Amino acid sequence: MPDTGSPATILIIDDEAAIRESLETLLLLEGFQVELAPEGATGMDMLATGSYDLLLLDLSMPGESGMDLLPRIKRLRPELPVIMITAYGTVANVVEALRAGADNFIQKPWDNEKLLADLRTAISKQRSQQEVVQLKRTLKQRYSFDNIIGKSDVMAHLLETVAQVAPSRSTVLIQGESGTGKEVIAKAIHLSSPRHDKPFVAINTGAVPSELLESTLFGHVKGAFTSAIAAKKGLFEVATGGTLFLDEIGTMPLDTQAKVLRALQERSFMQVGGTSEIQVDVRIVAATNINLQQAVRDGRFREDLFYRLSVINLDLPPLRRRKEDIPLLADHFLKRFSEENGYPTRSLAPAALRAMMDHEWPGNVRELENAMERGVVLSTGAIIPLDLLPQQFSRTVYDGSVLDHKPDASLFDIMEEIERRILSDRLERCSWNQTEAAEFLKIPLSTLNQKIKRLNVEIKKRKDRD
Repeated sequence: MPDTGSPATILIIDDEAAIRESLETLLLLEGFQVELAPEGATGMDMLATGSYDLLLLDLSMPGESGMDLLPRIKRLRPELPVIMITAYGTVANVVEALRAGADNFIQKPWDNEKLLADLRTAISKQRSQQEVVQLKRTLKQRYSFDNIIGKSDVMAHLLETVAQVAPSRSTVLIQGESGTGKEVIAKAIHLSSPRHDKPFVAINTGAVPSELLESTLFGHVKGAFTSAIAAKKGLFEVATGGTLFLDEIGTMPLDTQAKVLRALQERSFMQVGGTSEIQVDVRIVAATNINLQQAVRDGRFREDLFYRLSVINLDLPPLRRRKEDIPLLADHFLKRFSEENGYPTRSLAPAALRAMMDHEWPGNVRELENAMERGVVLSTGAIIPLDLLPQQFSRTVYDGSVLDHKPDASLFDIMEEIERRILSDRLERCSWNQTEAAEFLKIPLSTLNQKIKRLNVEIKKRKDRD
């Protein structure tokens, strides 16, 4: 029986009933699922509608032969392993079939053990390839630009920059508060770069003891220090060809900073205790939640390394500066956690959403994600009320009297009303100076004017401030 998970399904296309029945009996006894087709046309119809892990195809059949069918099969199901069956296994036949896309060849009469071994090998290889494809698809779905949630102007501008940066080999420095999604952006850069099929290696440099950090990054030779009982590769070497993500780089000790700078400039390094240079081709993406320029002024971070890292500088906005993204992010996390827990998709009560829009989000997207997971897990119905959100939200309820009189309001209506109130509040705080409000909201003045018109925001006469 195959050892690759669920039983594999094998389709046999052969015009000889005795051959079909013999193979069917053998494969059923081994735990495979088997389907039969007496000729090519039937087999092609079955391939078009069914799901199969492997095809056994007779080379010589009346009408369309196996060689005639093989190119069509490969166009229809390019990933499907095909093993040809023939009584005439000439070298010419083998070469022609392999060139046309066949994975293997068996000759009548066959050896049962060899046939089963060949089938298992082909199926295992195919399933491994499917797992790799699915893993890459999952990563791209999670980290690609299209799936970084946000419609705000500040995020749109950021992602435009990321799209320009990703194909290059330039070093990138991502700065932003804790929980804003710096590693998500780093992975998106990697997966959208020519290095996407090479390793993405991440390390939180602040979580590694300073005495171990150099060895972790650059590796060590056997006997380099007391506990170095064997040689070990460092992350620079592990990530070669790909991307090394240095998170919380602002916590890195100054002596390690010097070695990282040299590795970036020379594209080579020495292991701890080593005597020879190791060449490395790795792209560095670094991140920090502290002000590195201030750290440079304070003497806590090397100025030369700062400039070497910030060839491309990305400032990831805190959630309080992109509040129009909150309903989209909330919806995304609600769907995800509902699916993961096997629940019908949950949604937020209007009061809960208003409270979230009025919250300052010190923990940013991570805080929102945790709040949505809590709401999904604790809710007993489809609607998550305000009292199921963490306690801090109950103190920041937005006055929603207008929406309270619209119990049938859609999410779109709620979002528009919240956006209208945010704009009105900010304009009032800026004494109705639209230029100042646009600068605070980090949007072009023209965009603010468009939103004011679309949302019918009432503009009061500008007040002169003291």
